Parts: sequence; structure tokens; C-alpha cells
Amino acid sequence: MYEPYPVPDLAREHKKFRYSSLWEFAKQDLRLLGFLLIIGGFIGLGIGYFWICISIGFAVFFLFQLRSLYLVNEWISNRPYDSPPNLEGIWGALLFNVYRAQRQERVVQAEMVGLIDRAQSSLIALAEAVVLTDELHQIEWWNPAAERLLGIQPLDRGRNILTIIRQPSFIEYFNNIDQSPDGIKIKSSVYEEHYVQIKLTRFGSESRLLVAYDVTRVHNLEQMRKDFVDNISHELRTPLTVLSGYIETFTDQEDLNPRWKRAFEQMQSQTRRMNALVNDLLLLSRLEGNKQVAKNQIIDMPNLMNQLFDDAQAYNVDYGHTLNLDIDSHCDLIGSDAELASAFSNLITNAIKYTPKGGTVTIGWHDDSEHGYFTVEDTGIGIDPKHIPRLTERFYRVDSARSRQTGGTGLGLAIVKHVLMQHNAYLEIDSKENRGSIFRVVFPKERLDFAECADPITWVKDH
Repeated sequence: MYEPYPVPDLAREHKKFRYSSLWEFAKQDLRLLGFLLIIGGFIGLGIGYFWICISIGFAVFFLFQLRSLYLVNEWISNRPYDSPPNLEGIWGALLFNVYRAQRQERVVQAEMVGLIDRAQSSLIALAEAVVLTDELHQIEWWNPAAERLLGIQPLDRGRNILTIIRQPSFIEYFNNIDQSPDGIKIKSSVYEEHYVQIKLTRFGSESRLLVAYDVTRVHNLEQMRKDFVDNISHELRTPLTVLSGYIETFTDQEDLNPRWKRAFEQMQSQTRRMNALVNDLLLLSRLEGNKQVAKNQIIDMPNLMNQLFDDAQAYNVDYGHTLNLDIDSHCDLIGSDAELASAFSNLITNAIKYTPKGGTVTIGWHDDSEHGYFTVEDTGIGIDPKHIPRLTERFYRVDSARSRQTGGTGLGLAIVKHVLMQHNAYLEIDSKENRGSIFRVVFPKERLDFAECADPITWVKDH
């Protein structure tokens, strides 16, 4: 814990002035003036030049004041860090207050310098790289770790940070910090096959704080995980296909014992579930591996919404929900129609699956000229707020038993998340337990095609 510096002792001869009033100091000058006038008056009466001697008394008093002024000026100009001269009267009070204020200011400065030294020492000791840039994006300060991780050299002081870290992804991130709140991962320009995670924070007008750390080990582990999932998924596909074919053949036998028929039907159900899991794993692996921005297709949203609504009606047969379609925007989307249709369908089927029979599910498409919103609202079981931040994690389940009953793979929302990331979009979730949920996909203005937005028509459809 940082402790402030102690306040230094004031000069001994000035301590008595600490609690004195201005009148006390003024009385010293008045006593001196009175003493000089009395002496001058007596001398003037004795030699017959009373008023001349009185004037001389005033002049002497004025000379004392000039001397005090000279000493004050000489101290301020030449010896400001020494103890001030010991003066009486008003000048002594002024000098003491200036000295005290000056000492207190130096104490504060010493504290600030000490605090800055401590902070700087801490930053120097960090294993993470720290770089400060000014409003012109020129490097002002960096710690030793920045030299190791980012290759910054002493001669780089004052250089634009974008001339040192020149990767296109970093330049894009630097100019659009808000679009990547978690920072970005780039390949190190210093070491081959090393990766650095960079996070920028804006402060002041346009100054920035850059923090970077080595994530090579995490990257390699993540790559190993992806390779394992990808390989094991491909390896499982062939035996699952063979197994599914044989099970289907046995199940279709008319003379099959009913006892065995039920067993084969259960095996077939589990094989389908395993196939769905393998397909989701392969899709997620493909989405994670493809970091490119999604295709720039113009997607007819009213037409897509109707297709999704028709698919939802077919899926809803066993659930008996009331389905509503609400379209009050004719803006189209720019992106991959297949991937977005898959993500939207995933949200809709989740709402249907996790809503008790006889509920209501509303699918909507809206815009406010700045964003486009695809929404799925249900009257289902809801989600405890503590689970919401982790819903898009792979295999994360709020209720494992319920997920097994509904046949979910635990990858649906993870796939949705990666599809939306490729479209510069994000997912918002509002939910209350036992009251329902709203899943809202938010698209930026750049992903909307306003050619069809001139005359929006509100369209409500239910079933």
C-alpha cells in the first residue's frame, strides 16, 4: 500500500507564526512606526524641526519596508529552496505563508513523483508489454517487455505506432477499437510462430494505452483442440454412417421382434443425435477456421423470414405453440444467406424446444436506421441471469437433464456466435425465469441494404 511522504518540519523561528492573525503582524509594523515617530518627535522638539523629524521617521520606516521587500525578492529569486529570512511585520507574514505554501507544494510534487516512480517500476516489472501513445499516435513510453514482444527500440520514441506494428488486422483494430472490445490476436513480428494478444484502451482525446502479452501457448493448445475435434469428427462420420445404415435396415424388418424393434429405434435415435453432434462439430470447426468476413450476398429478409416461419410451423407440430411473425422493416441484409438462415433457425428451434406446450413464440425483423434486429421472443422457461454470459460457450448447458431430453448438442449457440462474428453482429439475451426470453441479433448499419428500406410496411403474421 502506498504511503504518503511525511510533511517536513517548518523552520523553528516560523513555527510561532502558524496560528497568529494578520493583526498581530500588522501591530509589529505599527509599533515600529510609532517608535520611529516618537523618537523623531522628541528630536524635532529639541532642535526646533518637529515636522521635518517626523517626516524623517516616516522615511526611515519606508526604508525598513524597502529592505524587507528586497530581502523577499532576493529569497524568491535566488534561494527559493532555503529557509526564508526572518522578517517582522506584514512582510514576515507574507514570507511565511509563501514559504509554507511552497513547502506543501513540494511535498505534493514529491508524493506524485514517488507515485509515478512506483507505477513506472511496476510497469517495467510486468511480463506484459505496455505502450503509451499520444494524440498523434506517436510512442511516448514503453516498458522492456514491449521491446521483447513488439520489437520496439529506443530510436522508436516519437514514431507512429502504426509504422512499427504494420499488420492490416492491427491497423483496422487501431482505427476501430470499439468493434473488438476483447482486443485482437496477431502473429508476432519478432519471433516466428509466436502470437500476441493486443488490447487497446483510449484515454484523453486520442491517446491510447496498448497492452500486449504472449498467447503462443494458448494458441497452440487451442489449435491442438481444433485439430483433435476436426479429426475425431471426420473419423466418427464413417462408422456412424455404417452403423446408422445397418440399424435402419434392421428397424425396417417387418418380422422383427417388437422387443428388439424398440431397442433398434432407441439405437437409431441416439445414432441420429451422434450424427447431429458430429455435423455441428465440423460446422463449428469450419467457422472457427474461416476468419474471413462473410460473403456479401444481398439477402431478401422478408422472403427469408417467411421461409423461417414456414420451417418453424413444421417443427412446431409436436409442441402446439402459437407462432407469430412480425416484420416492420423491408431492409435487406448483406452476408451469407445459408449461414444466417442456419443461425436464425437455431434460435427459433431453441425457443420452440424450451417453451412448455401451448406457449407463444414471436419471430421479428426490425431496424432503426442505425441497426438491424432479428428477434426471437418466447414465453418459455427463461434463463437464470448467471448463466447468460456463458450460453455461447461450447457444450455449456443450463440444465443437462433437460438438454438430453430435447436432444440438443450444446453447440447451437456457439455456432450462432461465430456466424454473427463473421457478420460484425452480436447476440443480446434478455431473460427472466419462468417468464420467457428474448434473443436479439444486432447487425451494424454497414450490414443493411437500405435500397429496400424506403417505404417500410408493418407485417404481422400468426399461426
